Amino acid sequence: MFNDIGPLELVTLIVLAVLVFGPDKLPKLIQDATRTIRKIREFSESAKQDIRQELGPEFKDFEFEDLNPKTFIRKQLDNDELGLKEIRNGFDLKKEMAEVTDAVHGRDAESSSPSSAPGSAGGAIDMTKKPESPRDERPPYDADAT
Repeated sequence: MFNDIGPLELVTLIVLAVLVFGPDKLPKLIQDATRTIRKIREFSESAKQDIRQELGPEFKDFEFEDLNPKTFIRKQLDNDELGLKEIRNGFDLKKEMAEVTDAVHGRDAESSSPSSAPGSAGGAIDMTKKPESPRDERPPYDADAT
């Protein structure tokens, strides 16, 4: 519930509580708060039990945590019926990146067919030729020269 509160923030909250409520009323206030939280938890557990009894034996494995969308999606993606584990395990990122790197550097030209790159001779793209620059292009601005 309070996973993101650090020790300094907790000490600050305690000091503020002592200043606002006073040291004589603070223990009674803490007891009342814990009692209220305990009653709310008991109420929610009894409500869950009532819902499970009303749903019947078909839903005996029903978990209320599955109603959380993140949990539901995670549970569905881990399902073996979809075959997602096989796809996830069959994907090799290093191999895919090596293939992309080889394709960019032109090392994979022997496996590509001449029809795969239209307009190029031999199926490889000549990357040594520089593209023509437009005639309207200004020279780059040099901040150190001014």
